[in-house]
Amino acid sequence: MSDRARAVYVISVVAELAGVHPQTLRNYERTGLLNPQRTAGGSRRFSDEDLATLRRIQELTTEGVNLEGVKRILALEHEVAHLRAERDALLDAREAAVREAHRQYRRDLVPVQNAIALFVDETRRNRGAR
Repeated sequence: MSDRARAVYVISVVAELAGVHPQTLRNYERTGLLNPQRTAGGSRRFSDEDLATLRRIQELTTEGVNLEGVKRILALEHEVAHLRAERDALLDAREAAVREAHRQYRRDLVPVQNAIALFVDETRRNRGAR
């Protein structure tokens, strides 16, 4: 688990950091916008990633997007990030395959001595001998 995903903040701290009421965070969780981790006792714990998501929610709602729209935008942004990562992995795999193919070509090359070889057509050779 990355440090950004480690859930360490209680709801009151996150509410204060974000400048919102704890009930707002509970509402965001209920609507599926936030998904804090839970302790064994059931208390919410938020991570830095949750804080970043909360800030993005605040940006979008400030621009006039309703919560359903925010939910859809966040899902699309997550999907775009996933697809970009997948594309990057495919590009890396393609480049590795090209490098491997080029290595194979280099191994298959056989050095040729710098010598001139003359090839004479048999019909010409026989005509010259008459």
